[in-house]
Amino acid sequence: MMAPDSSAVRVALWRALHVRVDQAPHVLTDEIGLRLAAPDADWRERGDMHPEGTSRYRAGIVARARFVEDLVAEQAERGVAQYVILGAGLDTFVQRRPELASRLRVFEIDQPGPQAWKRRRLDELGLASDRLRLVPVDFEAGESWWERLAAAGFDPGRPAVVASTGVSMYLTRETNAATLRRLAALAPGSTLAMTFILPTELLEAEERAAYQAVQVAARAAGTPFLSFFSPAQMLALAGDAGFRDARHVSAATLNDRYFAGRADGLRTTSGEELLVATT
Repeated sequence: MMAPDSSAVRVALWRALHVRVDQAPHVLTDEIGLRLAAPDADWRERGDMHPEGTSRYRAGIVARARFVEDLVAEQAERGVAQYVILGAGLDTFVQRRPELASRLRVFEIDQPGPQAWKRRRLDELGLASDRLRLVPVDFEAGESWWERLAAAGFDPGRPAVVASTGVSMYLTRETNAATLRRLAALAPGSTLAMTFILPTELLEAEERAAYQAVQVAARAAGTPFLSFFSPAQMLALAGDAGFRDARHVSAATLNDRYFAGRADGLRTTSGEELLVATT
């Protein structure tokens, strides 16, 4: 049974750090991921938890999660009752939003080892839910996530919301294109929210060196960034895949929506943006 990878733990800790060091109002309130991860008592002393040095990355993490959850709530109002999280990591939507989750069937797709670890932790903490289906998929062995999802009770004939955050950069362009083609075949009325990383030359100048350092660290950890897309490239990829409609949600849009007027000046990084595509 494998523990979650370092990036999944970092995301959970940044979400908790947002609550602990950033001023209210909080974009997302999530300390359940911290309970799942159960880090050492001195976790806030880690180099990647520096309150100022990591603030824009932390803001990006909570902004993308809040955006997706706002989208899920909006679609649930329209009667969509299936929510799929690709590369779920230590996501805590079901545990934090029980009133919304009660209207949905939620599927988390992840590698078998880390997901078994998460299942055990949910049981230990009394946080397991009958609204949540954990779907283990061994991508490295070539297993079909689509087949495993259907076997777990997903109804391909009914619309769904699918979230893929913090995943596309670890996949080749070909794998991203294949994933988009598969998702474009979802039932009409389905929506995909997917993050992507911009090429370095499209970042704000003051962020370029930091992003290059992040990429070096990812490579050293054995999880190199493989794909970068401009907004136009991502929209073209979605169009080629067969989505009926696709739009780009910029970092500036996220800042306007979630960080406008903050006294602490918190804002998201310019390096990660979103594709929202519908079938």
